[in-house]
Amino acid sequence: MEFVKKSLGQNFLIDKNIIKKIINSVQIKQKNIIEIGPGRGALTNEIIKRNPKSLLLIEKDNKLSKALEEQFKKDKKINIINQDILKFDFKKIKRKSIIFGNLPYNISSQILVKIIKLKKLSSNYSDIIFMFQKELGEKIIANYPSRNYGRISILSSYKLNTINKFYISSNCFIPKPKVQSMVIHFRPKKKIKYKFRNIENLEKITNIFFSNKRKMIKKNLRKLLNKEKIESISNLNFNLRPEAVSPEFFYKITNLYES
Repeated sequence: MEFVKKSLGQNFLIDKNIIKKIINSVQIKQKNIIEIGPGRGALTNEIIKRNPKSLLLIEKDNKLSKALEEQFKKDKKINIINQDILKFDFKKIKRKSIIFGNLPYNISSQILVKIIKLKKLSSNYSDIIFMFQKELGEKIIANYPSRNYGRISILSSYKLNTINKFYISSNCFIPKPKVQSMVIHFRPKKKIKYKFRNIENLEKITNIFFSNKRKMIKKNLRKLLNKEKIESISNLNFNLRPEAVSPEFFYKITNLYES
């Protein structure tokens, strides 16, 4: 299939029932919609049927972007940007929006983290409906304690609530991927208990702990905090490993690290 670029991780969703199920996740009528990686417009066409207020399409593939421009050139509600989503400045979006994305598996976690890092996430975005590889999706929404719990679930749960999830067979795509997919509907949290000067510090701290998962947490704490700050942490078994500690621990450590 000459229209498929493996380098961009392209797998086009073709199952109409699944497309409708994704779109029906949220009320679209008269809402501002952003679609990441619209591809050949399967999801896009279904969004348009729901009468959105505006629709922004962000597509990296030059040929697909031009095809979308030709396909939707008469619709003034639609704006198409030919750009790598990892370079797109989400801070430019000033109106409350809903994001849809059938994400390329090779950069899906980077896209999610980019969204999580937005300072005005809950102000500017009401809902986020993303498709991931099943294995990653289960790690993203994993609760503590569980086998899949780790860095990405701690980062996600800091700012996002999971509203819904469902799995998609590889038979629903062309070309057929070797893995199952998972759609997750997130809603940004309006109130966040732990405030950070820079969310990248939470990313840094979880990276330190989970890069050394077999090490007891006290060993990594010594890399981050002085003795006085470590002693201020109460009711904690310092011999535990990172996967045995709740997200709140990592949020508190980030606060202490920043102070």
